[in-house]
Amino acid sequence: MSAPAIEVRGLRKSYGWVEAVNGLDLTVRPGRCYGLFGRNGAGKTTTMKCLLHLLRPAAGSVRICGLDPARDEVGVKARVGYVPDTVAFYPWMTVRDTLDYLAAFRRSWNAATERDLLERFDLDPARKVTALSRGQRTQLALVGAIAPEPELLLLDEPTSGLDPIVRRGFVETVIGAYQDGEDGRRTILVSTHLISEFEGLIDEFTIIDRGRAVLTLEADAARARFQKLRARFPGAAPALDLPGALQIRREGRELELLVDGGTDDVRARLAAHAPEDVQSESLSLEEIFIASPHLRER
Repeated sequence: MSAPAIEVRGLRKSYGWVEAVNGLDLTVRPGRCYGLFGRNGAGKTTTMKCLLHLLRPAAGSVRICGLDPARDEVGVKARVGYVPDTVAFYPWMTVRDTLDYLAAFRRSWNAATERDLLERFDLDPARKVTALSRGQRTQLALVGAIAPEPELLLLDEPTSGLDPIVRRGFVETVIGAYQDGEDGRRTILVSTHLISEFEGLIDEFTIIDRGRAVLTLEADAARARFQKLRARFPGAAPALDLPGALQIRREGRELELLVDGGTDDVRARLAAHAPEDVQSESLSLEEIFIASPHLRER
């Protein structure tokens, strides 16, 4: 079996007295689009930087495509494309200069992909990077990360600076097309708070809070486990004590519940009160993140 694209064990990193990452374990298999979800300050960016040895962890181990970034930094970075949360370029360069500079460090560079992305993002190669907006600088970083066609793409809030139209087109076509190459062996780790935009791409995710992994699930398993139930009764909706319900909302004759597992048991309890109708639907990944009991306990 091939090595995991990312394998993290017991990762720790502190800033003074603040533990940004506290014993994090993470495994990302090749060919997956993996989501790293968490509030601001949860430790997502610090984790990303430790993966690339941009920060030195206090403890724990990191492997990228089977390599230790502390011992084989060049080998790791040759396999990885990275878009940080804050993008910066040499101010005297143009878009063309920047891409040529980035390409000089790569073993391969797909010129056709570069042209397609420049056209898609409407980036003028002759324009100075200092004249680019924040969103355009992010777009340029994305071109530089995707054109080398790396094995692993690390994206830290990659769409936060893009306008809504560009964001949707980017997620649906650019990232999807990247991952479809190389017989599905390309891997993505994306840290984002715009979870809904990656809904159709995420295969598995981890929610981190205070530097710890609090929930890791396959996306399909999460949708099956977390359900929204709506029940309508002949009279006023009853006040029920339902274990496993994350949220209960009563309004007139209707009762709405968010359930973490045990859907059949909750349905049976509702049936005892003779509802006129009961409907259920899966929560989206964003709704699961917002409703996560691990975060609500804070």
